[in-house]
Amino acid sequence: MQSQQQKVIFSGAQPTGSMTLGNYIGAFQNWKQLEKDYQCYYSIVDLHSLTVKQDPETFRHTCLSFLAQYLASGLDTEKNVIFFQSHVREHTELAWLLNCYTYMGELSRMTQFKDKSEKHQENINAGLFAYPVLMAADILLYRSHLVPVGEDQRQHLELSRDIALRFNNIFGETFVVPDIHVGKQGARVMSLQEPNKKMSKSDENQNSVIYMLDEDDVIIKKLKKAVTDSYNEILDRPEQPGVQNLLSIYSALSGESRETVVASFEGKGYGALKMEVAEIIVENVKPFREKYRQYMENIHYLEKVYQSGANRARMAASITMEDVRKKIGLVSV
Repeated sequence: MQSQQQKVIFSGAQPTGSMTLGNYIGAFQNWKQLEKDYQCYYSIVDLHSLTVKQDPETFRHTCLSFLAQYLASGLDTEKNVIFFQSHVREHTELAWLLNCYTYMGELSRMTQFKDKSEKHQENINAGLFAYPVLMAADILLYRSHLVPVGEDQRQHLELSRDIALRFNNIFGETFVVPDIHVGKQGARVMSLQEPNKKMSKSDENQNSVIYMLDEDDVIIKKLKKAVTDSYNEILDRPEQPGVQNLLSIYSALSGESRETVVASFEGKGYGALKMEVAEIIVENVKPFREKYRQYMENIHYLEKVYQSGANRARMAASITMEDVRKKIGLVSV
């Protein structure tokens, strides 16, 4: 049971293929710390993914694969509530109600809608336009205090705050007004080919990205091709972003300070740096990959996890929805 003092964190992620090393270091490594102090809800937001056309069988497998990766990262299923968004119908119910308290002008100003509309001109659907309202429902449903979001979702979180305040002003205190979670940040992992930009699974050059499901030989090949520079010195300085990125990865996975890591590479060349970084990545990715395969071979266990998570999520969601329905004036069942 959640204590009265314990704050709630909600995080939702779309099921999109394999988790990257950047995801693992930047977010998942820190989530283990959050479970000590917060009640955490981790939702695989499958409904959000439907704004893009999906092949049903492939999509179903991708969703289960994403759940298995959550578990392989070490999330405790007892301390955290892990569930599929579509299994808790209160998400879509609250999204409809909040649509009625959200203005067209607010949604039309969302930069992500503009960006995605340009990329998918053949499929500019109403779901894509109303996406931020469903996101607001995801967050507000659990009376979340904090939401860890990247810069690309900051505008959506601000809208969630506006909707919560508007609803509270009309009907009285109902929703917690969420804040961005700014706790300890993991190392920022950059592209192996363009170290001035963040590592991203959408990168056209797949040599830029390390996936947590990459095989050992693939990881080693990608590291060998990693961009460095012509200085031929292993130093932690802005003029050497490629070297800085490799040092950052090594530091994050080894637990050693960057200063210690730099000192350990004194007198060594870039080839040695790349190989040692590749080796420590393999050390971390291999057990992750093995756990993932074990989970994917045990679908019954995955079912148990997501069913239990959905049941726990529904308990919290139903309390919020009962309050919302009553305040809006809907007739009780």
